[in-house]
Amino acid sequence: MKRSVSKLIAALVAAPLLGMVVLLLSQAPAMSATGDDGAATFKAKCVMCHGADGSGDTSVGKSLKIRDLRSGEVQSQSDGQLLEIISNGKGKMPAYEKGLGADKCKDLVTFIRGLKH
Repeated sequence: MKRSVSKLIAALVAAPLLGMVVLLLSQAPAMSATGDDGAATFKAKCVMCHGADGSGDTSVGKSLKIRDLRSGEVQSQSDGQLLEIISNGKGKMPAYEKGLGADKCKDLVTFIRGLKH
């Protein structure tokens, strides 16, 4: 009798925990497909000019007078406008669509949205 009660209690405690683990794991790929990929791409391709925080406060960023990606001016642009700039370049910024592909460019837009003040 004690043994079956112990098993019942263990099952009642484990079931919600298992449910939470399954829920977290089911959401993990979606988060990594955009945020993490965008962050990795930003770090590899954009930080030299835009800085880790997107401020443009780097020697290259200052010399090119790069806009702060966190600013209202940049954040007020549509996703399409940001994607256009990333994909095709603008001014001294190179085009990245051929080298990165459309999906990684979209991931960068998502990452930049997370930089707002």
